[in-house]
Amino acid sequence: MASRRSLQLVLNRIKRRESVRCFGTATEGIASPATSSRHLIDLEQDYSAHNYHPVPVVFSHGKGSAIWDPEGKKYLDFLAAYSAVNQGHCHPKIMKALIDQAQTLTLSSRAFYNDKFPIFAEYVTKMFGYDMVLPMNTGAEGVETALKLARKWGYEKKRIPKDQGIIVSCCGCFHGRTMAAISMSCDNDATRGFWPLLPGQLKVDFGDEAALKKLFEEKGEHIAGFLFEPIQGEAGVIIPPDGYLKAVRELCTKHNVLMIADEIQSGLARSGRMLACDWEGVRPDLVILGKALGGGVIPVSAVLADKDVMLCIQPGEHGSTFGGNPVASAVAIASLQVIQDENLAQRSDEMGEELRQLLRKTQEKFPDVVMEVRGKGLFNAVELISKSLYPANAYDLCIKLKERGILAKPTHNATIRLTPPLSISLDEIREGAKAFHDVLENDLPKMVKEKPMKSAPKVHESCDRCGRELYGSS
Repeated sequence: MASRRSLQLVLNRIKRRESVRCFGTATEGIASPATSSRHLIDLEQDYSAHNYHPVPVVFSHGKGSAIWDPEGKKYLDFLAAYSAVNQGHCHPKIMKALIDQAQTLTLSSRAFYNDKFPIFAEYVTKMFGYDMVLPMNTGAEGVETALKLARKWGYEKKRIPKDQGIIVSCCGCFHGRTMAAISMSCDNDATRGFWPLLPGQLKVDFGDEAALKKLFEEKGEHIAGFLFEPIQGEAGVIIPPDGYLKAVRELCTKHNVLMIADEIQSGLARSGRMLACDWEGVRPDLVILGKALGGGVIPVSAVLADKDVMLCIQPGEHGSTFGGNPVASAVAIASLQVIQDENLAQRSDEMGEELRQLLRKTQEKFPDVVMEVRGKGLFNAVELISKSLYPANAYDLCIKLKERGILAKPTHNATIRLTPPLSISLDEIREGAKAFHDVLENDLPKMVKEKPMKSAPKVHESCDRCGRELYGSS
């Protein structure tokens, strides 16, 4: 097996030398074979784990909403690294904070104090109105932190009997890919082959106030926390019914359950409000931040809570070597300042309205293809009708968008997320919406006609947990 793989690597290298293919038309110079898009994609395929299925474009340079590949072709970024680049690529103020701090001090660990984390701690807690913050790095670490806090609080403050604490989450949720996160997942790809999943997890339908009320009434004395996304991202930008967040707040208060909002993707101005929970004026007991907290520069996450919850964890019970490091703290402060100084929440709200209006005009023209356009702020998705695309799918449409200079990514087989940097211009919004229209008008008919049908349409897969059809299988 090892010799066969070595031979394959050699053949791949020979193949790359013989034929170097570039994507798009060069506008800022031609890449050499050693740095061409094709070569770099092949290198990743050969030497990196195959845990992603990227759209075949290589990022080489970024500024604002624009990306250039090694060949110099320009694209508009309509994914923004899953909302990690809300402020735009390489924002000068964030880059300055990064460079200045990196040249001074990068790491102390939490074994010692440093002169940047305390300033960040005060800044972020005052901004969002909480007593304390616990810093981490990735969003998944933030989720794990919130879960540990909820369990510890449940046993210490709520007096849940040992080993009987429960965390409730929602069907269709996405909170990362760690063991705790996938133990709450309805994504079969995320859970199959990774058993046994962690116990102490119960599920309810997202947006179903009655189901949550029933579960709290039946199991409330053992429930430590309810973890949810105010807007479900990976499920396809699912917006809950009006009043749902207020109902969640009331139920959590009534049953003494911690309300835990995963605002990693929906927060920091993405939805048109600083936090998506702000749409209904509710205050969760714990808020998880990430992605844009690092300004697209460095992974930074944080959990916000009041002292009654946060001080349940004592020294030695949780931590991170890099959490709260000086570089992350400096970058996070700059990232939050940019969001405020440039009024990105308001900008997201206004630009999102414009984008949805344009997309709905396309929906009116192609009602047999576009099922729904939905979103808040610049957190948007277009859900397509699978049987109208077949044998193509949402990923194929994203390839066509890429060819037209727009970068987007599907979630599941029939939904395309459109979540550009919040700094995007009105002209760029219109350019993206036009490209989507043109793909449906000009490219999709050819794809449906020309793409070979290897088999009949796939029967929709059902969730291992509940047996129902998975999101995005329409």
